[in-house]
Amino acid sequence: MSRPEPAGAARVIPAGEAVAAAVAVAEAHGVTVREPVVLKDSYNLRIHLRPAPVVARVPTVTALARLRPEEAMRRELAVVSFLHELGAPVVPPSDLLPARVHESGGALVSFWRHVEHDGSRPVTPEVFGRALRELHEALRGYPGALPRLGPVLDETGHLLRVLSADLEPAVSARLAEARAGLAARLPDGGQAVHGDAHPGNLLVTPDGLLWNDFEETTYGPVGWDLACLLGTVRLDGHAAVRAYGADPGDPALAVFAEARALQAVLWTLVRARRFPEERPAARAVLDSWLRDPTGRSR
Repeated sequence: MSRPEPAGAARVIPAGEAVAAAVAVAEAHGVTVREPVVLKDSYNLRIHLRPAPVVARVPTVTALARLRPEEAMRRELAVVSFLHELGAPVVPPSDLLPARVHESGGALVSFWRHVEHDGSRPVTPEVFGRALRELHEALRGYPGALPRLGPVLDETGHLLRVLSADLEPAVSARLAEARAGLAARLPDGGQAVHGDAHPGNLLVTPDGLLWNDFEETTYGPVGWDLACLLGTVRLDGHAAVRAYGADPGDPALAVFAEARALQAVLWTLVRARRFPEERPAARAVLDSWLRDPTGRSR
């Protein structure tokens, strides 16, 4: 049985429509597309518009889960363009199409340079920690406006509304209470940070390591990115944080770790709306959070 959408919720674009929209926009700008290949269908759909060296990204789950997905896409393009002009190691927007958010058939599309990368080659914790430090140094100069800790202060509120039909009232209330408590505890100040600084967003390419996926870039303390790193299972996050130059045992990081745990639960639940086969696993994640909202036992 399909679950009802709350009033005003965005429609999740089916994969076929997303591919067609990306191809239509690319061809309208003179890009020849003979064989579009879906690289990844997760929170967004990523399509290599072969033979062109272009990857289209169409928000699918994120279009449902974000109140203003186009704003997040515009911020990402602005941040990455700034970093690319600075010479920072990032995957830049494609230079074959205008670097803006495009729309076709109700789908939003952004276009990025295709880079060959090897996901099987691990990045050591020491290399990752130093790379994150260098990225933060580059981001300190970003002049644009960013929401303060948007991934937890803004997005989680909308996620709770989207999930209101899926959850028991007592569970919804518990999640909302946790969000309110975190909002009161999260510190002010900071700088532009990546927002989702896990190892999957640092690509191993023939041209070296390149940062990718800045759609959650936000203003806040660097502890937000460090907490993401501490929570990863892809490498030794504690060693990476030490290589960054921070103390992984710093008590000040605890509130960020809790905030990321709440964010992860809500995104896992909303992803299961697009991929119903994942609902049992998503419920298990929720039940684990209900037992321990701090995430320390996981």
